[in-house]
Amino acid sequence: MAIGSKGRPIKTPNRAVMTTDSNGSQHTLYYAHDPMCSWCWGFRPTWEQIQQKLPDTITTQYVLGGLAPDTTQPMPEPMQQMLQQTWHQIAQTLPGTQFNHAFWTQNKPRRATYPACRAVLAGKSQDIAFEEPMISAIQQAYYLNARNPSDDEVLIELASQIGCDVTLFKESLNAESTNEELMQQIHFARKLGAQGFPSLFFEAIGKTPIPLTLSYSDNACVFEQIDLALGT
Repeated sequence: MAIGSKGRPIKTPNRAVMTTDSNGSQHTLYYAHDPMCSWCWGFRPTWEQIQQKLPDTITTQYVLGGLAPDTTQPMPEPMQQMLQQTWHQIAQTLPGTQFNHAFWTQNKPRRATYPACRAVLAGKSQDIAFEEPMISAIQQAYYLNARNPSDDEVLIELASQIGCDVTLFKESLNAESTNEELMQQIHFARKLGAQGFPSLFFEAIGKTPIPLTLSYSDNACVFEQIDLALGT
């Protein structure tokens, strides 16, 4: 059982292998995201509600979109200011969403989210049960604890905290196979039509995935669209 952003246990559905026709017996709800996407952090409570309410006939599948590739260069000051403004905007738009703005003074920010994406895959490679806890750990470290998930040492520490085998995690984090899987997921997210994060897509059995309009504060609209797609 995974732990949600506010410490609540959340349902961890079974997930299919990434494909455009998941397993032939269940419909699929794809969630395109990035663990360092601030709007994904704001959407997390609603996403947890959606997962809890999904029937057993629908499986969920995370798809990493990869906001920003690897870099060793400091984040330009204008981008830092833009992201800080985005955090304030999200907090105002979605009451209850918390950000620790000390991040910007306690770290040397880099515009690199691929390391965090690979960390999700490295944890998942040990056991799919580590996927959601790793995403949550990265988000909480970044947004609440002012840690920098662009740094490998932070990601390794988080892997240890959620119970991963740290030796295996270190081997997987920057392995070529892990990076190749990330590139495949980024390609798949684009193929689905994701142009920003978070994005949701619903694939009924035997059908082409369709985009869903999401609300950051109301999960009902997602189920209405799924019902419409299923003709129920």
